[in-house]
Amino acid sequence: MKLTWLGHSGFRLEIEQAVILIDPWLSGNPMFPEDSRDEAIAGATHILVTHGHGDHTGDTVSIAKELGIPAVGIYDMVSTWMKHEGIEGIGFNKGGTVDLGGARVTMVNASHSSSFEGAEGPVYAGHESGFMIAGEGHVIYVSGDTDIMADMAWMGEYHRPDIGILCAGGHFTMDMDRAAWAARKYFDFKTVIPCHYKTFPLLAQDAEVLKAGLPGVQVIEPEVMLPISL
Repeated sequence: MKLTWLGHSGFRLEIEQAVILIDPWLSGNPMFPEDSRDEAIAGATHILVTHGHGDHTGDTVSIAKELGIPAVGIYDMVSTWMKHEGIEGIGFNKGGTVDLGGARVTMVNASHSSSFEGAEGPVYAGHESGFMIAGEGHVIYVSGDTDIMADMAWMGEYHRPDIGILCAGGHFTMDMDRAAWAARKYFDFKTVIPCHYKTFPLLAQDAEVLKAGLPGVQVIEPEVMLPISL
């Protein structure tokens, strides 16, 4: 299994028979090198999206059209794209599980907001979400944009993820200290990978606080376009 950071909250996950792009914001992402686009999306089979904000939906529609692959996410958002953009899609909702090339993806709750940019302001895009991705003997928790939630208690106990991809930049989401606290209290991660940081000066620029808050846990600060074997 390989995980490659695309900057901000974007990842390329190679798992089972799937190559899943998660929140692929490539165009205009200050962390993503434009000349790496073809490499980043090569062989992708699905696009998994946590919520409607532009720094997460990013290049979803253009990649879906280019590669002829489905966008996967909350029903309201995906069905809107299917109707108005003509792309393939798999819309589901919290508690639902879909099979993406042998990887079992379950949608779980997040605490944030979700909208598209409209001519007269934000447009409803369905609820924000996170995902539990099970495959190759692992369960990965993709938090999406969120703060600490009491729901994390049952999510950790029920799904038992060993890998956490956690938003941790602060301001718009939980920060490094809150992410570490949530990981300690609600989960038993072996590996934690931070995201939604470094992109802008407003966000955390390193993960030292996260590392200090999770003794005994492997905290990996990812590097853009450098695959991590898990």
